[in-house]
Amino acid sequence: MSDILLVPIALVIVLVMMHSWFGMGILKRGIIFTDLAIAQFAALGSSVSLGYFHEEYFYLLTLSFALLSAFLIAIASQRKLQLEAFIGLLYVLGASGIMMVLSHSAEGMEHFKSLLASDILFTPPSEVLKSTIIYAAIALVLWKIYPKTSGFLKELMFFSLLALTVTSSVALAGVLVVFVLLIAPALVSISLKLKRVYLGSFAFGWFFSISAIIISYYYDLPTGYSIVFLGALLSCVIVLLSSKKVSNNDI
Repeated sequence: MSDILLVPIALVIVLVMMHSWFGMGILKRGIIFTDLAIAQFAALGSSVSLGYFHEEYFYLLTLSFALLSAFLIAIASQRKLQLEAFIGLLYVLGASGIMMVLSHSAEGMEHFKSLLASDILFTPPSEVLKSTIIYAAIALVLWKIYPKTSGFLKELMFFSLLALTVTSSVALAGVLVVFVLLIAPALVSISLKLKRVYLGSFAFGWFFSISAIIISYYYDLPTGYSIVFLGALLSCVIVLLSSKKVSNNDI
């Protein structure tokens, strides 16, 4: 195996572990597109940095926009409203904002493509190390502080830490890769009713991510989109095969 594959493989190993935990939380809350909306807002922040500040304040703007969406979702989760519909509106708000911001940028469409799914094959090792340190700090907070909170504060902390995670992930891998890493491993593990759901989600996420990286390298395919495609394809097949048919009484 070529040495060029070692860095992206190390990256997806870390990404899968971090995102699987949040994916479980999202599925339990029944708000599937939360991560997609937050990722889209993070992407909007990076687009503002590119479109108006020549990529200055990149991380600050990306994180600020992600935290804003997380704050809005945390508030909405404590109110009586159609939460999934609200989150869907946030998603299209972020997506349309990106197109408006980048409409006059010469590099706009290229940046938009990278925001959806980046070519992580050439990710610098320094970026992987920096993100690993950030994820380790988030994991420590989730382990030590998060279980001691409750109510709105607990929801706000969950979505804020998710926003912080997504901020780094979108810059490295793209919105669609973040979404599939959050949802696919957790969904498959729950659908298969595994006893160790986190271990199962890790294993499945590692399998399709690493497989996609190797396939994209040898067949000259875009790495990010390969991860999204293989993860979504395998998840759909496994979930359909493992699910039971709905009876007439359930309709």
